[in-house]
Amino acid sequence: MTTDCTNFNHVDMDRWLTENNVTEIECLVPDLTGVARGKILPREKFTTERAMRLPEAVLGVTVTGESPEGHAGYDNVFGFTDKDMVLLPDPTTVRLVPWAVDPTAQVIMDCVNHDGSPIDFAPRNVLRRVAGLYKDMGLTPIVAPELEFYLLARNTDPNLPLTPPIGRSGRSETSRQLYSIDAVNEFDPLFEDIYDYCGIMGLELDTLIHEFGAGQMEINFLHDEPMLLADKVFFFKRTLREVAMRHNMYATFMAKPMEREPGSAMHIHQSVINTKTKQNIFSNEDGTASPLFFNYIAGLQKYLPAAMAILAPYVNSYRRIVRDGAAPINIEWGYDNRTVGIRVPISDPDARRVENRVVGADANPYLAMAVTLACGYQGIIEELQPTEVTTGSAYASDYQLPRGLSEALRVLENAKPLHDVLGKNFIDVYLAVKETEHDEFMRVISPWEREHLLMHV
Repeated sequence: MTTDCTNFNHVDMDRWLTENNVTEIECLVPDLTGVARGKILPREKFTTERAMRLPEAVLGVTVTGESPEGHAGYDNVFGFTDKDMVLLPDPTTVRLVPWAVDPTAQVIMDCVNHDGSPIDFAPRNVLRRVAGLYKDMGLTPIVAPELEFYLLARNTDPNLPLTPPIGRSGRSETSRQLYSIDAVNEFDPLFEDIYDYCGIMGLELDTLIHEFGAGQMEINFLHDEPMLLADKVFFFKRTLREVAMRHNMYATFMAKPMEREPGSAMHIHQSVINTKTKQNIFSNEDGTASPLFFNYIAGLQKYLPAAMAILAPYVNSYRRIVRDGAAPINIEWGYDNRTVGIRVPISDPDARRVENRVVGADANPYLAMAVTLACGYQGIIEELQPTEVTTGSAYASDYQLPRGLSEALRVLENAKPLHDVLGKNFIDVYLAVKETEHDEFMRVISPWEREHLLMHV
């Protein structure tokens, strides 16, 4: 049975835990990489009044678990005492863990200081900060993510290439099966569990399709406010990986897991409504596109290059952003044009929206939504005007986005308007973490280098 918890308060959550005979609770904190960290408690130890604590440092580690100590920006934010932060449960996020043997719940925790003020570099608080800027203008942003991922054969050796999994036919895909129903049906047992689990968790999935790549799928979410959708993507990633392992497969949201196959994106559809009237501000009363619509697009065009360090957060992310790779390399915009970075789908005036197509599936959903909304916000505030609409293919255009993580970090470092919207402490911590990750990667020698350089240079 699914329970809608989106309007729960702490009393509702406590009653729900009792009604569902919950014996254990997973208290989750999304870190900068989107990894779920936290604590597991027995039900009797979990109370809304109890001040649970974790070291602040868990929010400032690389994907490999390293801390960028010695980095000036990092040290300025964290200091040198390894202090604690307080965790408060968000009752609107409580859900059952469908794969647990004993009745187990999971709940996302908000990170605050001891005086109750938000930890301003925690991902949920960054998104909340950006949404608050829209709220101050009497506006509410609406988003709908489309999340691509790969199903893979189990592979316990990171030195071996990844391959598509074996389906119920006993064979694995060797060709691309875009929109093939039969190719999706190869994994019916897995997807039946996915829909069952997501139904129990109230994640409200929309459509499922087979994408370009061998074993590549896409799941779409119904539109709603950004925090609700970011939470759902966070839960979905965790659920899919768990279900895939139960079916002797892996599921990955790496931007580019396999050579010669397309990368995986998290396209984010976005619109903005007047909070009081519920009218889409991207449309005039006569149904034509409003000036704010073009301001928003122009904001994306101006600031997406600086946002790329967040939208494409790893070295691997930039293997997807290549020419002829079915991903945009530009910040052009167009109507119903999938070759551009900023697509405007054909829709009724009430549903007029913008699709950001440059976001990788590997991006932290809270930060990806925060920064793309921040770009649009700056366009509105600065009253920017977009370039001419692109009517042909933009795949042959010049590269207009950073080509690698190091370049992207430098562009973000110099984008002060985004610092002001997202918060300087967040930017300082994020840059420190990502620079440390990049340094770690540069210590690794790749198979390509051994193959082509060892005996030839």
